[in-house]
Amino acid sequence: MNGPIKGFEGSYLGAHDRISDHAIMECKICWTPYDPTHGDDFRQVLPGTPFRALPEDWHCPNCDAPRDAFIVQFDPGAPELLEQQRIEAQVTALTADFREIWHSKMRDVPLVNKALAIEAVGFRSHEGRGLGVLVSPWFMNLVVLPGAEEDWSALVPGAKEDMHFPSGIYEFIHNRREMVGGYKACALFSSMGDFQSQMQARDVARAVMGELFKPENRAETTRGAEIRASREAEIEAVHAAEAAAAEAVTRGEALAQPSRRQVISGGLVAPDRAEGGAV
Repeated sequence: MNGPIKGFEGSYLGAHDRISDHAIMECKICWTPYDPTHGDDFRQVLPGTPFRALPEDWHCPNCDAPRDAFIVQFDPGAPELLEQQRIEAQVTALTADFREIWHSKMRDVPLVNKALAIEAVGFRSHEGRGLGVLVSPWFMNLVVLPGAEEDWSALVPGAKEDMHFPSGIYEFIHNRREMVGGYKACALFSSMGDFQSQMQARDVARAVMGELFKPENRAETTRGAEIRASREAEIEAVHAAEAAAAEAVTRGEALAQPSRRQVISGGLVAPDRAEGGAV
């Protein structure tokens, strides 16, 4: 049975979660190395088995020292592991921010899909920044998070930026939240009513992350132009809904429904703004 490395004495003051699957370890007693590329023929450990995945009763094949007597000799995967952990921390803050929005502002709003939940899907490092899809009951966005040396705290919410990917040019909108700070979002779906389950939404998000990097998906028109046209249509729908609501009030029907732009923005946009803004 595999498990955490008990009493690990190696590098990083025993923080073995900072050791990548590529780490080459060595026994501090006899200096015998363990290279995951080769595994361990003596104990019938298959090539490709990371040190952290070794059985708890595994011992040094040369001097029989226990597993926790091994230290890091060389870890070619350490930078990638640390970058992954940095992005995971950002994603945790991002999802926490939007769970707070869901519970405090959106749970009782019409048009949300209560079959769905806040979930970050497929986040990875791309050009030194976190990139992935954020799924919620009221939108699905492609999200870019700042790199390790970047400060996006001064981003102006609502500002637009075209970003280039192998599949084309996409329009992102700047935003800030209390926990995650600044980030950039590209609207994929501004209404989630057609999704039947979280699994279906998750599968679509994963497909987006795959198709995003395929040059054969590049179109003559940019994704930015498509999004602008979509937002113009949404604004027209908002105006029509507001006109209908005003007419209903005139007839004496008390309606207290939020505008469509407020639903799309998670309740963060003032009613008199021209566009919904990034969420």
